[in-house]
Amino acid sequence: MTTTAAPLKEANTTQYEEVLRQAYRKAIAYLAGLDTAPVAATADLQTLRRQLGRPLEERGIAAEQVLADLVADVEGGLVGSAGGRFFGWVIGGAIPAAVAADWLTSAWDQNGAIYATSPAASVAEEVVGGWLKEILGLPSGASFALTTGCQMAHVTALTAARHWVLEQKGWDHEEKGLSGAPEIRVLASDQKHASVARALRLLGFGRAQVVDLATDGMSRVEAQALEEELKRKPDAPTIVVLQAGDINTGGFDAFETLIPMAHARGAWVHVDGAFGLWARASEKYRHLARGVELADSWATDGHKWLNVPHDSGFAFVAHPEAHRAALSENTSYVTYVAEARNEMEWNPEWSRRARGFATYAALRSLGREGVSALVERCCRHAASLGTRIGQLPGAELLREPVLNQALVRFLDVRPEATEADHAKRTDEVIAAINATGEAFFTGSTWKGRRVMRISVSSWQTTDEDVERVVRAVEGVLRAK
Repeated sequence: MTTTAAPLKEANTTQYEEVLRQAYRKAIAYLAGLDTAPVAATADLQTLRRQLGRPLEERGIAAEQVLADLVADVEGGLVGSAGGRFFGWVIGGAIPAAVAADWLTSAWDQNGAIYATSPAASVAEEVVGGWLKEILGLPSGASFALTTGCQMAHVTALTAARHWVLEQKGWDHEEKGLSGAPEIRVLASDQKHASVARALRLLGFGRAQVVDLATDGMSRVEAQALEEELKRKPDAPTIVVLQAGDINTGGFDAFETLIPMAHARGAWVHVDGAFGLWARASEKYRHLARGVELADSWATDGHKWLNVPHDSGFAFVAHPEAHRAALSENTSYVTYVAEARNEMEWNPEWSRRARGFATYAALRSLGREGVSALVERCCRHAASLGTRIGQLPGAELLREPVLNQALVRFLDVRPEATEADHAKRTDEVIAAINATGEAFFTGSTWKGRRVMRISVSSWQTTDEDVERVVRAVEGVLRAK
């Protein structure tokens, strides 16, 4: 017998329809204006507080009015990171299919906690995990989690690592906790990303337990430094953190050398591949991450190079039993389906957004070739921007781009100029470029020098954008 779901109450349908149409019109207008609008925010803090800081009414107001006010009140406070001339941090724009799927995710309002709360969300996530492992060249038997971002992907993977290294020493962390446990040491690059440091802190590892490993000019861990530290405490439970794509240089650690070295000493190897792991999707750049599949866990972002909306990170663990043991918590009031994917057994959240739908849409929209082309196009634009800006009078390219990151700085031309003078000049030029509205860059300090990072991660960036940005930087340097 066929049954038909009862229609929504007409009043409820009407309420949704008008405000969603309004949201659509506003969203399309915003996206259409990205190419002409300033990339940097133009409103200051006081203005935004004044615009958004309305008194909360006693009675609610119509959804259409709320939306109209919201659009007006954020005026000047949005950064054009969805467009093609945003090169700050490592933030990608969102491709159309992923944006649309994300809208549907909100409308469907599914709880992606377990199979029973949304069977479709569970299966979509299951499929996505398999696709991601194929594209990234990771072991097919690895477990995975879809998290809010790479920060929580690190927490997820390192939670599994903590369980595993203590289990090897006969300690049950889930039963006994860390009090009295064998002390874990963490060996990580001296250029490690702050998200790794924070993940370790959240898991109970203080700075004193983290040993910084010396790196070379491309921020790659030196093999001798790792070998010496591994020998120093051969019996200590050890986690080694390596990088696939340094945040400044884009450098990759020598996985084929370092991972077997760590495994020979019984260590767990975790790889921070927030953006660099996506090099595996490209035949041209895959060699940079050769051997990364030998690791025990990996973390990467979807809202960076896969270009899905924010709230998307991926953790992968080569030891599913350690992953599940570290995170699962069975209770009588949760309905488990044994043969299905119950997401909360693999990620640190309980109730959560069904974030697999946007990733599913992005991967189907792009296909293997599309993901590869996106990676290669961004790398080409980063090389062009880095080289051409670095050749401008008063600029210096510090490292040839190896992936989608480039480093330049701007020099104080006075003969007596110090490193502090160059740093000040660099920050001033970055601010002046951003003030033009033509582009957005961010600064960093690398190996003691202040630099402007060029990070190209968006599907929207074109050759025309590159030309436009180089002209803008040239104009700033002439004026200053």
